[in-house]
Amino acid sequence: MTSSEDAFGIYVHWPFCKAKCPYCDFNSHVRHQPVDALSFARALGTELKWFAGQTPGRTVTSIFFGGGTPSLMPPQAVAHVLDTIAALWTVSPDAEITLEANPTSIEAENFRGYRSAGVNRVSVGVQALNDADLKALGRQHSSTEALAAFRLAASIFPRVSFDLIYARPGQSVAQWHDELSIALGEQQGHMSLYQLTIEPGTAYFDLHARGSLVTPTDDRAADLYDVTQELTEKAGLPAYEISNHAATGHESRHNLLYWRYGEYAGVGPGAHSRLAAGENRRAIMAEKHPETWRSLVNAHGNGIIADITVAPHDQASEYLLMGLRITEGIDLDRYTALAGREIDSSKIAGMKSMGLIKRIGPRLMATADGRKLLNAVIAELAV
Repeated sequence: MTSSEDAFGIYVHWPFCKAKCPYCDFNSHVRHQPVDALSFARALGTELKWFAGQTPGRTVTSIFFGGGTPSLMPPQAVAHVLDTIAALWTVSPDAEITLEANPTSIEAENFRGYRSAGVNRVSVGVQALNDADLKALGRQHSSTEALAAFRLAASIFPRVSFDLIYARPGQSVAQWHDELSIALGEQQGHMSLYQLTIEPGTAYFDLHARGSLVTPTDDRAADLYDVTQELTEKAGLPAYEISNHAATGHESRHNLLYWRYGEYAGVGPGAHSRLAAGENRRAIMAEKHPETWRSLVNAHGNGIIADITVAPHDQASEYLLMGLRITEGIDLDRYTALAGREIDSSKIAGMKSMGLIKRIGPRLMATADGRKLLNAVIAELAV
């Protein structure tokens, strides 16, 4: 497998959804007329050509189709994007190619087409195994349909992820224990288990502000988190990141690239990129509105609206923020080289004494207790 220093990923954003989920703050859009999928796929190909000019000689080690709902893409659109990438860069023979999928029957029918196009990993957004909660989350599938789609995906793709949301309104620890136990009986080596968060700009945020949506207390959320760690550890899927669990070798290589602060090009509406530029990095952002983005691409070859220089000391902050999310933590020598200074040793000592962080050789990592308070840990170390 390619080392993290040499890893280079491509993120492809497909912004369209059948409906906007009330908890979602991603760049997703609903269109009530059919989307011209192939025109958007061609625009993605055009923007990829621009990025290839910015990254000569790189070898692509991972590709990730996110959204939105990428499983609304026709397989020929996915094939066009992957064929374009292969024509523009060298693609590693063991490249991980992931597509996020919703488990509705219509989208599941596309699975074989995606596999033929080159996708070798699917992340299935089951989200809940309770039909009432699925409805409340705005999902358009049933739990029965979700399990059938996951099993179909597992029969077609070499690697699959079973994705769930917990800490849902009214969810008890016992309910989550039973639901997660069922999911662990179905999983195939990887699970993404996200605590529901109330994000500004979402329907849930407004409901929560009015008191119409009651989420678990901090203590209940902590209990739910503890049950999650207990059951996944027992099943041989320990956490390798705050919300991600895997058997050895099943970790998401593309997401690890982000958390290890690697380089990636992001194409599509609202996509972000981080590319090396000497000792600096470029933080590149694309236009969010899909049709506006497509017009920009057709006119200029890309839909970029911001290309910002990230100096080394700011890279150090980003590295700390991302790297402490994973159990392997950060390389202190790399942090020092970026920041131009070491992390205050008294802060490290103090947080070690509280059992929140630990150090193994040159690596600093959050402990299990530290990951529960990660924002506070990062804020303390970054000062």
